[in-house]
Amino acid sequence: MATSQIAPPVFKGALATVSALNPLGSVIVFQYNPSSLSRTLTARVTGGEGPTSTPRFAGPPEETVKLSVEIDATDQLEAGDGVTEDLGILPALAALEAMLYPRSPVVVANEVLARAGIVEVLPMEAPLTLLVWGARRILPVAITEFSVTEDAFDLALNPLLAKVDLGLKVLSYTELGLLSPGGALSLANHIATEALALVGTTGTLPGLIGNVAGLGGQ
Repeated sequence: MATSQIAPPVFKGALATVSALNPLGSVIVFQYNPSSLSRTLTARVTGGEGPTSTPRFAGPPEETVKLSVEIDATDQLEAGDGVTEDLGILPALAALEAMLYPRSPVVVANEVLARAGIVEVLPMEAPLTLLVWGARRILPVAITEFSVTEDAFDLALNPLLAKVDLGLKVLSYTELGLLSPGGALSLANHIATEALALVGTTGTLPGLIGNVAGLGGQ
């Protein structure tokens, strides 16, 4: 029996941004999927301090994500890519770094308004940033940490190999508002987590107690 040589498609992780100035969005697909991703969840609870006080949820947990993105010019250079030969991986690094900057037209417009004596300036609202980690996890996030290590350079000192360490804060409907696009996406992820939790649940509490009681009687 012949074995198919067709490999299954690999879903690439990505960061994407959507804003009023760019409603179609920009997507930065990771060249290589990070080998690991670290997630930390901190529950938002109130109460529970007094003898009769019941802990209550104040909202969904606060979640942070850490991951490292590697960028390598080797394949592009071997393929004779002209942009990479001229600039190395600077464009790829710039695409990630640009997510941390306000849009330059807004910065210039605000300076013009300030010099004209106009008190109110244009709000420099950050775009909605999304971490795309598989079809079931598309999370609104804010980039809180950005550290770059450049390891190789061409003769013009353009980087050819780099690792970007990212720290992300997952934004929920508590911060974004339930009716906002990001808030709605956060709630959809909340509901998906509950659905997956049902799949991962094994048995019920009465059944567990019965099993324990049965073991105790042996």
